[in-house]
Amino acid sequence: MKKTLLAEFTVKPGFEDRVAALVADFARTVRSEPGNLVFDVYTKESDPRAYWIFEVYRSEAAFAEHITAPHGGPFNTELVGMIEEDGSVLTFLTPPAETGTHH
Repeated sequence: MKKTLLAEFTVKPGFEDRVAALVADFARTVRSEPGNLVFDVYTKESDPRAYWIFEVYRSEAAFAEHITAPHGGPFNTELVGMIEEDGSVLTFLTPPAETGTHH
């Protein structure tokens, strides 16, 4: 089963350009991971400092490989000093259960 999540964080004022560059580099790296299917980066239209990153991995194991990949630690260490939260806020997503009825 695929592993799908939303990572959210808010950039501190003054760090917008550095975080944009950091996230763009990280996105290219993550997209090259064999288990990554989607790594789409968004900012809120109403607040460009608020990032939403939609991620999909082939499986729980692929997500575990992503979490333990050597590039993740340095990225998160640098990011934490430039965002308002203590780290990216992760929300894990699942598709709704099929009810068997279609309207």
